[in-house]
Amino acid sequence: ARAAGTPVVHTRVAYGPRGVDGGLFFRKVAPLRHLVGDGPLGALMPEVAPAPDELVIVKQYASAFFGTALAAALTASRVDTLVICGVSTSGCVRATAVDAVQHGFVPIVVRQAVGDRDPGPHEASLFDIQAKYGEVWDEAATVARLRL
Repeated sequence: ARAAGTPVVHTRVAYGPRGVDGGLFFRKVAPLRHLVGDGPLGALMPEVAPAPDELVIVKQYASAFFGTALAAALTASRVDTLVICGVSTSGCVRATAVDAVQHGFVPIVVRQAVGDRDPGPHEASLFDIQAKYGEVWDEAATVARLRL
Protein backbone atom coordinates (compact mmCIF):
# COMPACT_ATOMS: atom_id res chain seq x y z
CA ALA A 1 0.00 0.00 0.00
CA ARG A 2 2.81 2.40 0.87
CA ALA A 3 4.63 1.68 -2.38
CA ALA A 4 1.42 2.44 -4.28
CA GLY A 5 0.87 5.70 -2.40
CA THR A 6 -2.27 4.35 -0.76
CA PRO A 7 -3.04 5.77 2.69
CA VAL A 8 -2.38 3.33 5.54
CA VAL A 9 -4.34 3.46 8.79
CA HIS A 10 -3.45 1.34 11.82
CA THR A 11 -5.59 0.32 14.77
CA ARG A 12 -4.57 -0.71 18.21
CA VAL A 13 -6.50 -1.54 21.34
CA ALA A 14 -5.95 0.28 24.63
CA TYR A 15 -8.10 0.67 27.72
CA GLY A 16 -8.27 3.13 30.56
CA PRO A 17 -7.79 2.17 34.20
CA ARG A 18 -9.43 -1.17 35.05
CA GLY A 19 -10.91 -1.30 31.55
CA VAL A 20 -13.56 1.24 32.47
CA ASP A 21 -14.04 2.09 28.76
CA GLY A 22 -14.37 -1.54 27.62
CA GLY A 23 -17.71 -2.56 29.07
CA LEU A 24 -18.91 -6.14 28.71
CA PHE A 25 -16.44 -6.80 25.88
CA PHE A 26 -13.54 -6.15 28.27
CA ARG A 27 -15.13 -8.28 30.98
CA LYS A 28 -15.83 -11.26 28.68
CA VAL A 29 -12.51 -11.34 26.82
CA ALA A 30 -9.94 -11.90 29.56
CA PRO A 31 -6.81 -11.26 27.41
CA LEU A 32 -7.98 -7.66 26.91
CA ARG A 33 -6.88 -7.02 30.50
CA HIS A 34 -3.32 -6.97 29.17
CA LEU A 35 -4.18 -3.91 27.09
CA VAL A 36 -4.86 -1.49 29.93
CA GLY A 37 -2.68 1.57 29.42
CA ASP A 38 0.24 1.64 27.02
CA GLY A 39 1.93 -1.66 27.92
CA PRO A 40 4.10 -3.66 25.53
CA LEU A 41 1.32 -6.11 24.57
CA GLY A 42 -0.65 -3.22 23.07
CA ALA A 43 2.21 -2.01 20.90
CA LEU A 44 2.05 -2.49 17.15
CA MET A 45 4.49 -5.05 15.76
CA PRO A 46 7.70 -3.55 14.35
CA GLU A 47 7.04 -5.27 11.01
CA VAL A 48 3.93 -3.12 10.52
CA ALA A 49 4.89 -0.10 12.58
CA PRO A 50 3.23 3.11 11.46
CA ALA A 51 5.20 5.58 9.42
CA PRO A 52 5.27 9.09 10.92
CA ASP A 53 2.52 10.30 8.56
CA GLU A 54 0.14 7.36 9.12
CA LEU A 55 -2.95 7.56 11.30
CA VAL A 56 -3.24 5.27 14.33
CA ILE A 57 -6.77 4.74 15.62
CA VAL A 58 -7.04 3.61 19.26
CA LYS A 59 -10.13 1.50 19.79
CA GLN A 60 -11.79 -0.36 22.65
CA TYR A 61 -14.22 -2.58 20.76
CA ALA A 62 -14.12 -4.99 17.82
CA SER A 63 -14.89 -2.55 15.02
CA ALA A 64 -12.31 0.07 14.07
CA PHE A 65 -15.27 2.39 13.47
CA PHE A 66 -17.09 2.09 16.80
CA GLY A 67 -16.39 5.07 19.04
CA THR A 68 -13.55 6.34 16.84
CA ALA A 69 -13.03 9.06 14.24
CA LEU A 70 -12.17 6.55 11.51
CA ALA A 71 -15.20 7.20 9.25
CA ALA A 72 -14.69 10.97 9.42
CA ALA A 73 -10.96 10.66 8.71
CA LEU A 74 -11.56 8.39 5.70
CA THR A 75 -14.31 10.62 4.34
CA ALA A 76 -12.14 13.73 4.74
CA SER A 77 -9.40 11.94 2.78
CA ARG A 78 -11.93 10.95 0.07
CA VAL A 79 -11.33 7.26 0.67
CA ASP A 80 -14.08 4.97 -0.64
CA THR A 81 -12.51 1.51 -0.37
CA LEU A 82 -10.75 -0.23 2.53
CA VAL A 83 -8.26 -3.07 2.35
CA ILE A 84 -8.58 -4.82 5.70
CA CYS A 85 -5.86 -6.96 7.29
CA GLY A 86 -5.48 -8.18 10.86
CA VAL A 87 -6.93 -10.42 13.56
CA SER A 88 -9.32 -11.81 14.47
CA THR A 89 -11.36 -12.64 11.36
CA SER A 90 -14.47 -13.55 13.37
CA GLY A 91 -14.15 -10.49 15.62
CA CYS A 92 -12.36 -7.30 14.71
CA VAL A 93 -11.99 -7.97 10.96
CA ARG A 94 -15.62 -8.94 10.49
CA ALA A 95 -16.94 -6.12 12.71
CA THR A 96 -14.84 -3.58 10.84
CA ALA A 97 -15.97 -4.90 7.44
CA VAL A 98 -19.63 -4.76 8.50
CA ASP A 99 -19.29 -1.23 9.85
CA ALA A 100 -17.32 -0.17 6.75
CA VAL A 101 -20.14 -1.15 4.40
CA GLN A 102 -22.69 0.47 6.73
CA HIS A 103 -20.68 3.72 6.50
CA GLY A 104 -20.68 3.56 2.69
CA PHE A 105 -17.18 2.16 2.14
CA VAL A 106 -16.28 -0.92 0.10
CA PRO A 107 -14.44 -3.35 2.42
CA ILE A 108 -11.92 -5.74 0.89
CA VAL A 109 -10.52 -8.38 3.24
CA VAL A 110 -7.22 -9.95 2.20
CA ARG A 111 -7.57 -13.70 2.74
CA GLN A 112 -3.88 -14.34 3.53
CA ALA A 113 -3.59 -11.26 5.78
CA VAL A 114 -6.23 -12.18 8.36
CA GLY A 115 -6.39 -14.93 10.94
CA ASP A 116 -8.32 -16.34 13.85
CA ARG A 117 -7.89 -18.74 16.75
CA ASP A 118 -9.70 -21.54 14.92
CA PRO A 119 -10.22 -22.32 11.21
CA GLY A 120 -14.01 -22.78 11.57
CA PRO A 121 -14.94 -19.24 12.62
CA HIS A 122 -12.23 -17.86 10.32
CA GLU A 123 -13.65 -19.53 7.20
CA ALA A 124 -17.27 -18.85 8.20
CA SER A 125 -16.49 -15.17 8.65
CA LEU A 126 -14.74 -14.94 5.28
CA PHE A 127 -17.75 -16.67 3.70
CA ASP A 128 -20.18 -14.20 5.31
CA ILE A 129 -18.07 -11.16 4.44
CA GLN A 130 -17.93 -12.22 0.79
CA ALA A 131 -21.64 -13.09 0.72
CA LYS A 132 -23.01 -9.97 2.42
CA TYR A 133 -20.63 -7.23 3.45
CA GLY A 134 -17.73 -6.81 1.05
CA GLU A 135 -15.09 -8.64 -0.89
CA VAL A 136 -12.54 -11.28 0.06
CA TRP A 137 -9.53 -11.15 -2.24
CA ASP A 138 -6.33 -13.14 -2.44
CA GLU A 139 -3.13 -11.31 -1.57
CA ALA A 140 -1.82 -11.47 -5.15
CA ALA A 141 -4.99 -9.91 -6.56
CA THR A 142 -4.93 -7.19 -3.91
CA VAL A 143 -1.27 -6.32 -4.56
CA ALA A 144 -1.87 -6.30 -8.33
CA ARG A 145 -4.83 -3.95 -7.88
CA LEU A 146 -2.81 -1.58 -5.69
CA ARG A 147 -0.19 -1.34 -8.43
CA LEU A 148 -2.72 0.10 -10.93
